[in-house]
Amino acid sequence: MTEDFEHNMEPFEVEELGNDDFTNGVWSERVLVITQDYEIKGYVFMPKIGKRSRVLSDILNGKKRFVAIKDCEVAYRQLPNRRTEFHDFVQLNINSIIILRPTCNEE
Repeated sequence: MTEDFEHNMEPFEVEELGNDDFTNGVWSERVLVITQDYEIKGYVFMPKIGKRSRVLSDILNGKKRFVAIKDCEVAYRQLPNRRTEFHDFVQLNINSIIILRPTCNEE
């Protein structure tokens, strides 16, 4: 049965976007996010609409209830001796944010 399905499939093309295609249309900002349990450092992205200086306030005041954080490191505030975790992507509920501020790469 699987063979019949594979033979009836039509080929399709997948358009691969380079990194420049994605980053040309968005602002990125390296941030430190503090929640009750975690400190998260990573990058947030917003469409290039409006002023760059408003990226973080637009995230917090927007209609979306979650913020995507890319290339992040997650440290546990309650257990500082626990190993820091590294993730390609984390989705965070806006309501859990205590502090959100820009940070530099060295921080």
